[in-house]
Amino acid sequence: MNPALQSHETQALCRLAPVIPVLVIHDLSHAEPLAQALVAGGLPVLEVTMRSACALEAMALMAKVPGARVGAGTVLSGYDAARAKEAGATFAVSPGATDPLIAACTELALPLLPGAATASEVMALMQHGYRMQKFFPAGPAGGPAMLKALGGPLPQVSFCPTGGVSLKNASDYLGLANVACVGGSWVAPQDLMEAGDWSGITDLARSAAALTA
Repeated sequence: MNPALQSHETQALCRLAPVIPVLVIHDLSHAEPLAQALVAGGLPVLEVTMRSACALEAMALMAKVPGARVGAGTVLSGYDAARAKEAGATFAVSPGATDPLIAACTELALPLLPGAATASEVMALMQHGYRMQKFFPAGPAGGPAMLKALGGPLPQVSFCPTGGVSLKNASDYLGLANVACVGGSWVAPQDLMEAGDWSGITDLARSAAALTA
């Protein structure tokens, strides 16, 4: 799958809901009920970051939940991408992009949402064929004002800003023409997961799913 087709796939995923939950799972028993809670709240696209020992096992469990579209976050290499796909991930998200990572995802036919933070990085990814990109770290990189500025000379690219996005400022991003969705961790806070408060997470997901500009 070449980058242009990858980008088409990731853009379709990013249009399914205004928020993609960015999930760090440390307890494998949380995986299935967490996915069920988020899907029930209207957030079907789930990014499980590869930052915990049980991340791959969690992806495998969550991928079996009806309605869930599970992807791997913090994918940094071809090795990460291969393990993620084997675990059941249907897309990959990276904070940046390298030629080896792009080549690996192309070979694996694993849609990649690559990260960019500057005009030069966005343009480099455009040359590869990526029209759907992650804007990271969104807050430190300039927030909505930076994305609006990028939209002037680079209107062909859509973004999923992640990093510093919250319920308080999500609508500021979603109101931009070049933003397809946002990524955020606030919909699945660790304290609610540890408490097993899945209904509370469903309520947060519903609020996120209802976000507009």
